[in-house]
Amino acid sequence: MVPLLVAVLACLVSGVRALEPEFQMPLKNQSIAQGRDAIFTCVVNNLGGHRKSPSSAQVAWIKSDTKAILAIHQHVITNNARLSVKHNDVNTWTLTIKNVQREDQGTYMCQVNTDPMKSQTAFLEVVIPPDIIYEETSGDTMSPEGGNLKLRCRARGYPPPRIVWKREDGADIVVRNDSTGTKSRRPSVVGEDLVLHKVTRSEMGVYVCIASNGVPPPVSKRLMLFVNFHPLIQVPNQLVGAPAGTDVTIQCIVEACPKAINYWTREKGEMIINNDKYQMDESPLSAYGVLMKLTVRRFRKSDLGAYKCISKNSIGDAEGIVRLYELTLPRRKSLELDADQQLSDAHLQDTLPEDGAEEAAEGAESAAEDGAGAAGAAGAAGAAAAAAGTSRASLLPPVVALAVLVALAALRHA
Repeated sequence: MVPLLVAVLACLVSGVRALEPEFQMPLKNQSIAQGRDAIFTCVVNNLGGHRKSPSSAQVAWIKSDTKAILAIHQHVITNNARLSVKHNDVNTWTLTIKNVQREDQGTYMCQVNTDPMKSQTAFLEVVIPPDIIYEETSGDTMSPEGGNLKLRCRARGYPPPRIVWKREDGADIVVRNDSTGTKSRRPSVVGEDLVLHKVTRSEMGVYVCIASNGVPPPVSKRLMLFVNFHPLIQVPNQLVGAPAGTDVTIQCIVEACPKAINYWTREKGEMIINNDKYQMDESPLSAYGVLMKLTVRRFRKSDLGAYKCISKNSIGDAEGIVRLYELTLPRRKSLELDADQQLSDAHLQDTLPEDGAEEAAEGAESAAEDGAGAAGAAGAAGAAAAAAGTSRASLLPPVVALAVLVALAALRHA
């Protein structure tokens, strides 16, 4: 009888142990951006078969690092309106934290108050997107050419943001080692502070600091670096020629920072203004360079001489000189006449009837031998005219002239 009782008790104990609560899956660690919701899910099997009374075995939520009890079963204990719990009446309990904040980060425990107690934990990481701290970040900066400067960019966030400097135009950043005198060019520079030594005008432009920490979105700030220097003028063509009556344009290239006042004058200092005679234009070439243009309309002799392009800023001034002269073009009409004359002579030589000229000459000589005097001369002229009749009308005057000359020579013989 006793052995049978022991066997029954053993079966009952093993049955109870078989119904002990167990977690179906572990709690999952979470990384949630600040302002979003975090949800922990705890699944416990066999909880209903184990407990003997409503208060004997229940699920509780605890914040482990502070030892604070947040909720028991479906009742919130802590005074936090952003926190709630839910039970689906089977085996799943959820803890929801709305609009999580940095102070919500920590270890959370799902606990079953059995004997011994069972629990599992998960870590909530609250990440914060990067944000530029404008009051601690540099703004637009000015430096004299050849000077040293430091650009600073500060950002907050969690994890701590990484700061990268770049130039907006895509150009490399020139990094000089002040102690060794060496320099290098880099597409980007990492770090909160960007130190520039012995800056030149080519380093002027927009610099961008970008803060990122893996939590979207990254943020950035633009700032303009001005490198101040006195004006410098380059004259591409110092001597420019143009024909009278045409429009002529002269140019100067100006580099200056701060922005300069640019204008044109004549050689004796008379300032030029926009009107029907002159037109002035400027077009940007870079952050510090402009192209000055002056167009002189209907160029004439009174426009000959020197023109000055002048540039002035708060640091200094500069000027360049361009001289205008008149171009004399060959006369087109005289060239055409010379060409026509050459063609006429060639045509005359090719079309002159050789036999007609010979006949005119023979007729004039025979008339002179006959001693006909003036009548012979007239006959010679007539013979020449008759001989010339075999040629075209356009060739008549040269043939007649030849016959007359021959006739006059014969008369002198007579």
